[in-house]
Amino acid sequence: MIQDFKETYKEVLQAVLPLAIAVMLIILLFMGMDLDLVITFLKGAIFVIFGMGLFLMGVKLGMLPLGEAIGADLPKHGSVIFIAIIGFLLSFMATVAEPDVRVLSTMIESVSDNGIQRTTLIISISLGVGFFVAASMLRIIYGIPLKHMLFVGYLIVVLLAFFTPVEYLAISFDSGGVTTGPVTVPVILALGIGISSVLRGKSKLSESYGLIGLASLGPILSLMILGILSH
Repeated sequence: MIQDFKETYKEVLQAVLPLAIAVMLIILLFMGMDLDLVITFLKGAIFVIFGMGLFLMGVKLGMLPLGEAIGADLPKHGSVIFIAIIGFLLSFMATVAEPDVRVLSTMIESVSDNGIQRTTLIISISLGVGFFVAASMLRIIYGIPLKHMLFVGYLIVVLLAFFTPVEYLAISFDSGGVTTGPVTVPVILALGIGISSVLRGKSKLSESYGLIGLASLGPILSLMILGILSH
């Protein structure tokens, strides 16, 4: 356990320190020696390092094993519909809790002067992820090639782009990126690995990966549809 903490915080420091140093240099060189600003930033950097370390430990010790256990248990119930529903619910709730999604939705609400509601965005993004994760579970079970689903999905995206309002078009593609965050990714990958591990003839490497690529399609399509319906 202690060794895991050391390795995790080492990774966090390697990721955060270069950015923190770069920001400090920008503050000192271009914004002047503002002591209050420097102290505030240093406090924030310490909180980020401490918080990210705890969060990543929680992912390693709790979310990943739990997701794999749930994924491995689902096929034992013998119901494809049950697997799809559970996959939808878990990924939907994980996306609602995703910090990246909440940051994006808050920023969009502020710059749109509350014209695009934060709650509506979060629910739309989460529905898109949930639907495509459920579809990904079915893809693993029925052995549908990943490239076929990606081709059809992005073909629909291209077609909808001609009818989607410009402001929603930009938001749609950004929303696809923020779903690949620290909460959603472990849950989705663990589910895929768990399901692949108990299905005969399925490779955990080839079947469980690609889920994130498909899941990121969901928010793009859901927000495009939201934009079309709202205009």
